[in-house]
Amino acid sequence: MSVSTDRGINDAFGAPDQASASRRDWLGLVVLAFAVLLIAVDGTVLDLALPFISADLEPSSTQLLWIIDVYSFVLAGLLITMGTLGDRIGRRRLLLVGAAGFGIASLIAAWAPTPEMLIVARVLQGISGATLMPATLGLIRTIFANPRERTLAIGVWGAMAGGGTAAGPLIGGWLLEHFWWGSVFLINIPVMLVLIVAGPLVIPESKDPTPGRFDLLSAALSMSTMLPLVYAVKETVVHGIALELLAIGLVGAASGVAFVRRQRAMKDPMIDVALFAKPAFSTAVLTNLLSIFALAGVLFFGSQYLQLVLGNTALESGVLMLPGMLLSAVTALAAAWMVRRWSTSHVLGGGLAVAGLGAAMMLTLSVDGAPTMFVAGFALAGAGVGIALTLTSDLVVSAVEPERAGAASAVSETAYELGVALGVAVLGSVVMAFFRGGLDTSMLAPERVDAARGTLGAAVAEAEHLPDTSRSVFLESAQSAFVEGMHVAAGATALILFATAVLVLRMLRGRQPEATVREASSTTNE
Repeated sequence: MSVSTDRGINDAFGAPDQASASRRDWLGLVVLAFAVLLIAVDGTVLDLALPFISADLEPSSTQLLWIIDVYSFVLAGLLITMGTLGDRIGRRRLLLVGAAGFGIASLIAAWAPTPEMLIVARVLQGISGATLMPATLGLIRTIFANPRERTLAIGVWGAMAGGGTAAGPLIGGWLLEHFWWGSVFLINIPVMLVLIVAGPLVIPESKDPTPGRFDLLSAALSMSTMLPLVYAVKETVVHGIALELLAIGLVGAASGVAFVRRQRAMKDPMIDVALFAKPAFSTAVLTNLLSIFALAGVLFFGSQYLQLVLGNTALESGVLMLPGMLLSAVTALAAAWMVRRWSTSHVLGGGLAVAGLGAAMMLTLSVDGAPTMFVAGFALAGAGVGIALTLTSDLVVSAVEPERAGAASAVSETAYELGVALGVAVLGSVVMAFFRGGLDTSMLAPERVDAARGTLGAAVAEAEHLPDTSRSVFLESAQSAFVEGMHVAAGATALILFATAVLVLRMLRGRQPEATVREASSTTNE
């Protein structure tokens, strides 16, 4: 490759010449970005297929919940283990193995003849997905040594994650209109094949040269921390608070304490818990968790509001949410440009404040209103969270040396997954508490009351069995109670985001992007 070509790439992105990425590195980023896009799509594409799966495979309600949730349970439980494993055996090697596993699991899922087989396939997808996410972010950390280029690359990574989440319902809707439900899994195959073929050509191998012994007990403790915690918070949304779920959550918390103590005592820990003493690292992880917590909560009650209160179809709701998810992708990229002009604390704090304003706008939503205010509020929320995703991920992986990038990336990804679970559980529980408290069940038969109080969707279904004179009154009661709960959840979300913005401004005060600091130092030396 000519020197002028390399320089042209670097000048286009405004990066200094030293330690700049080559064209091969940028091609490697393209391959990694498509892997992230696919994982994000797979997280949302299944939602629209559930009615078709129910009609074809006839799963029980418990089996249907496992089909939906087991992927995220396994993914969250294995992220730290797989991130550390990639540091030891090679991140590219683990990425390629994960890609092959994900493709095979997708084939099994597409033609699963029974609910049990589909659940097994989703477990395999979760295991494979846990290898892909930390490996992609860890590879970006090692490929892009130049801090400014790395921020841009992580922006692309974040944009693909946000864009994939937005594309999932749209791609799923189109496929289900033309093909059978298994087609939503087959879209994974071409991308996985490209990753397996092109990965060895454009992605360099990277790993920790002195990794130490892989500790199986630490791996088991990390899984026994995340799996019970994620399971407990997700099930609380569906069934409410129960002693059984509380006990499961306490098992996860106890395992977490044991995990931290073991890491402190080990010479070669799976996760260096001393990193959390660094303000930049701990603030980034917490901000990542809280920003995704807010977005997941808004997605949870927003999709139901658009469909079950305003009467939009699933595809129409996906289109209405599209501006917010696309803005999230755009601002994830724009964050790399912003931190060249302003401090990290101001850009990140400002993004969180914008997201908080978007959540606050949802306090104006009503039962008989237009979706305009929701679309605008969700767009602001998505824009702010897009900035947060890029900058927090960049801060996390920049806090460690390149050989430990996989483990650090896994911490960031774990915060993301826990944020999703907690956002749905906590904010969803707030919404459902107001919904159940305000629902007028006086016109229902006693044996139908519990079913109607389960979810807004169940209440709408129960309304179909009522006489015309009672149906509208019952529906208005259900929808009004749900919207009232949305107002409380939206207000809480806004407060959390504003408080996190203040935390960022205090903890990262005066922090400049690493690239800016290095350039200033270089100029001074000259």
